[in-house]
Amino acid sequence: MSPNAFHSAQNGRTPRRWVDELWKAVTDGDEHAATEVVTSALEEGLDAESVLLDVIARVQGRVGEEWAANRLSVASEHTATAINDRAVAALALHPASRTTADRGRITVACVDGEWHALPARILAEVLKLRGWHVDYLGAQVPTPHLIAHLHRTNCDAVALSSSIATRLPTAHAAITACQAVGVPVLVGGAAFGADGRYARLLGADDWAPDARAAAERLALGPLPRPQPHHQPIDDLPHLADQEFTLVARNSTTLVRAAFTGLESRFPAMRAYSDQQREHTAADLVHIVEFLGIALYTGDDDLFADFLAWTSGILAARNVPPHSLPPALQILADELRDFPRATRILRLGIERLTSAALVPAGNTA
Repeated sequence: MSPNAFHSAQNGRTPRRWVDELWKAVTDGDEHAATEVVTSALEEGLDAESVLLDVIARVQGRVGEEWAANRLSVASEHTATAINDRAVAALALHPASRTTADRGRITVACVDGEWHALPARILAEVLKLRGWHVDYLGAQVPTPHLIAHLHRTNCDAVALSSSIATRLPTAHAAITACQAVGVPVLVGGAAFGADGRYARLLGADDWAPDARAAAERLALGPLPRPQPHHQPIDDLPHLADQEFTLVARNSTTLVRAAFTGLESRFPAMRAYSDQQREHTAADLVHIVEFLGIALYTGDDDLFADFLAWTSGILAARNVPPHSLPPALQILADELRDFPRATRILRLGIERLTSAALVPAGNTA
């Protein structure tokens, strides 16, 4: 804890209390109250980095958890995220956040297709507080635009953010393109795995689990410069079997086949409302997408972990997840000539079936 944060705690204004106040503001949809919480925390001595990481980021993490548990609607989650973004903006404009940029230049961006920009925004502000000149490019940055920016600037590194594993192929392309122009890449976000395994797999120059760790890594010294003549296929030789490419190319056909097959196995689906049918189709789209990503990375467990998460989400919404194994079997039948895909799907069925056999409350 910093001296300012310690002083604030001595006055009874710990980060925990600010978290509670900001949580109330964002769940009430009260933007003015949220910015007042941030301003008050700064004025009462909590340092700006602690406000970012120990208050705003913590509240945003809770927003995601409450959405997953079905205690926040999608609309409420979006509102809370937008208000937290405004809270970051209020902090950035506060006199307590003024610093001199004397440590070098970092570009912070989200990979193309990544709309969850708040983690990258928080990182950008933390780096500014630590004396970096930061070019924050925001959400869903197309790789050609990112490279054009690097050509115009004398950038020391790129910090690339992604929260969803389905963006890994795009992240891989962005990492490789940045390295091709001589700029090293630090990556972060849930897409790269809790231990950074996919960062290493895709050839990133370094990985950090959160904004504080990323800032501390950059403070240690320059990232290693990219290896010359590196090719993406060097990282993922299994892609030569074309299974990922063919599954991705035929995803619409696979989703349609799974939906039609489920209707025949579950006649009750024929009475579904339009909204229920849309949700079922969306779930199948995600299943096929994550199957593709498991093929891309060569990691069977990635798909099994996604299914476990999906099963929990469905249960929280009172939707029985019993239709998942049949959907996977239909896909396995469609992909019977794809050995890696069928192996991954069978593993998913086994994991779901085993989990269903474990009595509630038994973690053995």
